[in-house]
Parts: sequence; C-alpha cells; structure tokens
Amino acid sequence: MVKMTIVGRVSDGLPLAQGPRYVNGENDNLLCYKQQGEFILKEISRGALVPSMMTIRIDHHSLNYLIGNGVCFMTLCDSSYPRKLAFHYLQDLQKEFEKLDNSLVEKITRPYSFVKFDGVIGSIRKQYIDTRTQANLSKLNANRKKDLEIITEHISEILQRKRNSEMSEGLPATTPRTASPIWGSPLLEVIALKWTPITTIVAVAAILLWASLVLTDNFII
Repeated sequence: MVKMTIVGRVSDGLPLAQGPRYVNGENDNLLCYKQQGEFILKEISRGALVPSMMTIRIDHHSLNYLIGNGVCFMTLCDSSYPRKLAFHYLQDLQKEFEKLDNSLVEKITRPYSFVKFDGVIGSIRKQYIDTRTQANLSKLNANRKKDLEIITEHISEILQRKRNSEMSEGLPATTPRTASPIWGSPLLEVIALKWTPITTIVAVAAILLWASLVLTDNFII
C-alpha cells in the first residue's frame, strides 16, 4: 500500500506537494514518517544522500525516493509492497510533473502549497493500490534485474551519519593536543615542569647520603 507521498525541491529541501494520505489508525505514526521524509529531503538537499534512487527502511515500511531535474519524488509503502511498483509510481509522478511550468515551481515559498499537483498524485496513486492488476503485474515482470540496482539503507544509518557530521563540524579546525592522563590540568603541568627537576636532585642527594652512611658504617665495623 502506498501510504504517503512527498514531492520536494532539491535545491532547498522545500516540500511542495503531498497528495492524499492513507488514513487509518496509524495517523500518528504517519505524522512521524512524514517528518522523517522531510528530514530525508533536507539530507538530499545538503548533499548527504547522493543516489538518485534509493530505498530507506523505516520500521516495517520502505521510504522510496527518485530524483529528477531538481525535484525529489518520495513515497512511503509497507515493506511488503513491491519496490519495483513503488518506483514505477514515482516515475509516473515525475512524468506528470515535468509537464508543468518549471518557473511556477521555483516561485513556491511555502511548504506543501503546490496544491495543483495534489490531485495528480491522488489520481496516479489509485492505479497502484491493487498490485494484482494486469498493468501492475506487467510492470513487475519486466526488467527483473533493475530492482537490484537500487541502493538500500536503514534510517538509523543515515541518522548516525548526521550525528557524526554535526559532531565533526562542532570541533576546531585542528585537533587539540591530547593532555597527559596524569597531568591533565594545565596548572598541574606547569607545577610538574617546575618542581620535577628539583625533586629529582633532592632524591639523588638523599640516595647518595644514604649510600655514604652505609659505607661509613661498614668501614667502622
């Protein structure tokens, strides 16, 4: 089942249209998936996700996206829904979107305000609800190897890379010198540099004095 669709602009990650959503008891979860879809759109926009076609595993769902001519077409499906059909659906959306005036798309500034395309999404989505229609079965049987070319990742991997990126960006340009595990404080390092030579001299003098006393005692005996 195609549960959610997002069409977004790659240049700035702005979601343009979403079409009708699958409505049932999962509405709260779908809102969470929608937020994750918007996050993926932002990651594509900043260049963190390079593939033009990709499947992202989220719980028991698959988030599939397709990029073409600066626009990202994304859909959330059950994990059991044929991935090939999901990408046929996205390709059909892309074909219809390319018929529109691109200058109008560039002028959009508010999220999901391109309502003109919502009806197109709903109309095409209806064609992919039943996977057993003759048209859909023909699509599934054609080019069987094509499905293997699509990169698949789990959402946790993408989130971890995002966290790593944010951590690395927060560090100074050069890695600071690692402090000594014993003298971790700069003040203690200064004290160590100042008193270590003196302490060494005192220790050596004490050892020499002890040795001389031992030798003297042995000589007297």
